[in-house]
Amino acid sequence: MRYFLSVALACSLSLPFASHAAGETAASYPDRLIKFVVPYPPGGLGDTFSRMLARGLSDKLGQTVVVENKPGASQVIGAEQVLRSPADGYTVFLGSMTSLATNLGSYKKLAYDPVKDFAPVSRLFSTPLYLAVNAELPVTNVKELVEMAKAKPGDLSYASLGMGGSLHMAGELLSQAAGISLLHVPYKGSVPAITDVMGGVVTMIFDGGSTVAPQVKAGKLRALAVTGDQRSSIAGLEDVPSMAEAGYPTVDIGVWWGLVVRAGTPQPIVDRLSSEVNAVISDPEFISSLSSTGIEIKGSTPQEFGQFMQSEASRWPEFMRGIGVVPQ
Repeated sequence: MRYFLSVALACSLSLPFASHAAGETAASYPDRLIKFVVPYPPGGLGDTFSRMLARGLSDKLGQTVVVENKPGASQVIGAEQVLRSPADGYTVFLGSMTSLATNLGSYKKLAYDPVKDFAPVSRLFSTPLYLAVNAELPVTNVKELVEMAKAKPGDLSYASLGMGGSLHMAGELLSQAAGISLLHVPYKGSVPAITDVMGGVVTMIFDGGSTVAPQVKAGKLRALAVTGDQRSSIAGLEDVPSMAEAGYPTVDIGVWWGLVVRAGTPQPIVDRLSSEVNAVISDPEFISSLSSTGIEIKGSTPQEFGQFMQSEASRWPEFMRGIGVVPQ
C-alpha cells in the first residue's frame, strides 16, 4: 500500500511539470530547421507549391524550412517517414486526397490510418478536373457528349491514370450521373493519356488544368466542363462551364492537398503552424504567382481540415468499392 501511495503521489506531482514542459516546448517552437516531406519527385505542382510555401514559412517563423522529396508507393513512403519522426512539429507532411483518403480503398493493409495517425494543420489548395475531348469530336458541350454516348453505348472511352485514381472516379461519376456506359482506358502516365485523346484513340479525359489548358489553347483539345460548381479560373478558359451548370452537380471530384503532422504533436504547435501557413497562402502575391495553374488556394483551421479529412476518408473508399476497385 505504501508503495502504491508513493507512486500515485509521484505521478500527481509530475503532471504540472509535464504540462509546463510541454508549454515551454510550444512557446519556443520553432527553434531549429523544419522539414517538409513531399511525396512527389521535384518539379510537379505539389513540389512547386511546397517550395513556395517553405520560403514563406521560413520568413514567418524565423527558421529554415526545407523540402525533402520522398516519392513512391502512392505516397506511402513519404507518409511512413513522417510517422517515424517525433511528434514535435518539425517534420510536416504534404498530404493529399491520395495519401489521406483514396489509399484506404487501394490497399488491403495500409500501413497507417490517415485520420488517427496524423494531426491536421491546414488545407492548402485543390484543383478541379477538366472534361476534355479531342478537338475533332463533333460535340461542343456535355449535353451533346451524353447524347452521343447514349446513341453509341460502350463506344465512347475515357482515359485515366489507373484504377481508383481521381480521373477514373470522375469518369465513373459522369457515367452514373448521366446514365451512360463509357469504356475505361487506364494509362501509366498523363502524357500518353493526353496524347491518345488528342490523337482520337480515346474519346475524352478528366485531368487537371495545368495539363489540359495548354492543349485547349493550342486547339488540340476541347474543354467541355470543369468539375464542381465553379467555372474555370484559368485565363483563356473562363467560359468553360462547371459540371453543375452542365446539369451534373454530383460530378464534383477534384484533387486536394493539405498539411498534416504526426498525431500527438502539441496542439499549440499545430495551431502556430496553421496560423503561419494561412498567412503565407493568403498573401495576394503568393496567390498571383500560381494563378496560371488553375488551382484554388484554400486554407483552414486544423479543426476544419480534420472534419474534411474524415469526410473524404469515408466517401471515396466506399465509392471505389462500388465501382469495382479491388484493394491490392
